[in-house]
Amino acid sequence: MTINAINNQYTTYRTYSYGNNVSNSNVNMPNRNRNYCLFDQNKVDYFVKRKENALPYLTDILEHSNNEAQVTETLYIMDRMLDNGTKGIDKLYPVFSRFNQTQSPNIQTFLAGIYRKIQVPDAFGPLCKMLIQNSMKPNNPNQPFDPNEEIGGAILSYISDKWTN
Repeated sequence: MTINAINNQYTTYRTYSYGNNVSNSNVNMPNRNRNYCLFDQNKVDYFVKRKENALPYLTDILEHSNNEAQVTETLYIMDRMLDNGTKGIDKLYPVFSRFNQTQSPNIQTFLAGIYRKIQVPDAFGPLCKMLIQNSMKPNNPNQPFDPNEEIGGAILSYISDKWTN
């Protein structure tokens, strides 16, 4: 599927293809020597610059993809779009909530970062649930980072923002 295939009413895009069997060779997930993901920065910048016009395509990916690397990359792009002032991402909570039960530390981390920024009240409970479930699991020595740092930070952000008024 390409961006143009979704709907011709949107801005003409360069073609970034995603299929059901995408290996996302441009996404390097964390490993023992690097505790963060590496993404194709040209691709990220491409979507971030298109702001609201890119949301239908990115939303479609999040609604249908089961590929961890693809979902992680798309959440990263959405996070950068929030930093760039893209409007309407807070309305996508129903799409993001599909991943509230994920066991992927990569998806949990980016999801918590987005929830921290959009502050949708419905996301508070799932963040607490993620933190509790992760805390009950034994530590994985092969996992190069702790998603609970971002999850806990998002929870604290929700709580602190309620008391600042």
